[in-house]
Amino acid sequence: MATLYVGGRVFDGEKVLDGQAVLEEDGKVKRVASAGEFTGFSGDKVDTAGGTLIPGIIDCHVHSILGGEGNPGAAQERLSAAQLAVRGMEFMRDTLEGGTTAVRDCGGKDYIEFSLRDAYNSGRFLGPTMRCSGRLICMTGGHGSRNGRIADGVDEVVKAVREQVHAGSDLIKIMATGGVMTPGVNPEDAHYSAEEMKAGISEAHRFHKCCASHAQGALGILNAVRGGIDSIEHGIFMTEECITEMKEHGVWLVPTLAAVKNILKGYDDGDRSIPDYVIEKARRVFDRHIASIKMYYKAGGRIAMGTDAGTPHNRHGENARELEYMCDIGISSRDSLFFSTASAADLMRLADQGRIKEGNSADFVLCDGDALADIKRAARKQNHRMVVKRGLVARDNRAAFVRQAARVAAE
Repeated sequence: MATLYVGGRVFDGEKVLDGQAVLEEDGKVKRVASAGEFTGFSGDKVDTAGGTLIPGIIDCHVHSILGGEGNPGAAQERLSAAQLAVRGMEFMRDTLEGGTTAVRDCGGKDYIEFSLRDAYNSGRFLGPTMRCSGRLICMTGGHGSRNGRIADGVDEVVKAVREQVHAGSDLIKIMATGGVMTPGVNPEDAHYSAEEMKAGISEAHRFHKCCASHAQGALGILNAVRGGIDSIEHGIFMTEECITEMKEHGVWLVPTLAAVKNILKGYDDGDRSIPDYVIEKARRVFDRHIASIKMYYKAGGRIAMGTDAGTPHNRHGENARELEYMCDIGISSRDSLFFSTASAADLMRLADQGRIKEGNSADFVLCDGDALADIKRAARKQNHRMVVKRGLVARDNRAAFVRQAARVAAE
């Protein structure tokens, strides 16, 4: 059965289409055309008047089985594999209902997240499209070593990549630097050498896998970029040299503003379970992180939205708030929407997602109001009238807006 979305604005992932309607059939976008073309349509209709229909939001950096606790790694260790899988399903359902219809898991535990991915991607359960990196690859004592695949030296890094490929990973994640959430490491320090990075990335590309690198310090960023990386995650201490080389190689930046912001907010709200070393490093990198993102944006670099959801107080289901955080630092509403839909789909190689166009998956968020004028209409889930995945309604909040309009009219 076909459904027509008509009456309001459409942002197709790249541009605004006023006066256009979108016809969905069998989970796909059947037609995008002038609303007048559908005069006399007798099937189901969704009235989008006063709203903005956008593609489903895409988050290129989550940890699907981390729960956003003050110390999520410690919390994870107390749970069995079965418990982690069940709560991962809950987290991903929250993610979908929050308007995020596709995610890239950038490091899980013992491949548990693969079962979530396979259940959602096969259509057995309604959830976001998932791409998973499997075990992140890190050096001895390096960032991510709690659950990562520890590998030292070129040969061992290559072997670690092959293990992830064999396990069924969709992408490979290699840790170029230290990070905030690991004790005893400095975010500015390069971990893998240039040779190790290049070897791992080249091996991943040989097997047609996209490569992401946790890279915060400048030298580590450069090692990853010169090794052929596809995306830099976080990019906290980027320099002009980093920006120039990233642009030359077409590298995406996945900023994850929500990560550090929510750590500090959680602490300020009274959560003392967040380790002291995490707070110290988060405070140290906060301003520099924002400055780096603004530099790359101003330079016209490729950006794709990511949140690091699952890290302290960075909740699954609130992923879309990253759009608001991007706008808060000077990114335009249009660009924040583009980075969170079409650009993110391009990074994740989701050819049928991220854009409302004929033949693509019918993944939509119907925002109440004009999301181009006020990014909060897209960024805050209470402003979503509907979330649709493959033509199926994942969340329907339209009745609440009807009641609200009735109350306003009666006043």
